[in-house]
Amino acid sequence: MKTNQFFKILIAVLLFQVAAVNAQGDYQKFWIHEDHVKPSKLMEYEGIMKEMVAAMQEHNIQGSDWLAMSTSDFRYAYISAIDNMAALDGDGLGGLPEKMGKEAFGSMMERMNECYSDHTDYVLTLDTELSYMPDGMTQTPEGMNYRENGIYYFSPANFGKALELGKKFKELYAKKESPAHYRVYRSGFGSDGTFLMVAVAAKDAADLEATSTANQELLGEEFQALRMEMLQLMESTREMKGWIRADLGYTSTKN
Repeated sequence: MKTNQFFKILIAVLLFQVAAVNAQGDYQKFWIHEDHVKPSKLMEYEGIMKEMVAAMQEHNIQGSDWLAMSTSDFRYAYISAIDNMAALDGDGLGGLPEKMGKEAFGSMMERMNECYSDHTDYVLTLDTELSYMPDGMTQTPEGMNYRENGIYYFSPANFGKALELGKKFKELYAKKESPAHYRVYRSGFGSDGTFLMVAVAAKDAADLEATSTANQELLGEEFQALRMEMLQLMESTREMKGWIRADLGYTSTKN
């Protein structure tokens, strides 16, 4: 990732609040199921997932909607909004095994199990109050299916400082009417450590880079000064680049 884009994402992520808060209102929780797919099995895996989506549609499964994302490092993430942690006790498929038949469902899952090396489940919390979405909060801006999600780790001792600095960044973005919009999340149950994450949407990688460049010019020296403070706080970082996959997602339709 180019330096400008890296810092644009990193600054946004500092707005991520890590204290425990209510999951309702400004703090919507999401259940993430992530499959780490074998490169040699990508096409087979996607074919089976499409079979599952078709079965969900055929049986009109309710209450198990998900947004799908595939990444450049062969991960497939399925994101479902949940009301509370009790939702994790469900199967996530709204009774599909019973409706399509346990034998048929089991056969489908056996084929899928051969396609990935690992899978994980964890919870993220969207903080709409700290996200910078001046045109309205949405996970799926129209025509913007490309994603770069920056994930950043901080020590417990630096969380408070990071949050205070994050408030200054958001104020700067808002004051300058920055074109670089983002959604802020924080790690939760099952996450690989305590991290802060920001999701940035664009038409493609080139569009995101152009927005980042314009943002750097707009925010100027104030941005640079805050950036230097931020660099003293961060422990490590990783990223997820990829695309929202409408063909692998599922949205239930009412009868």
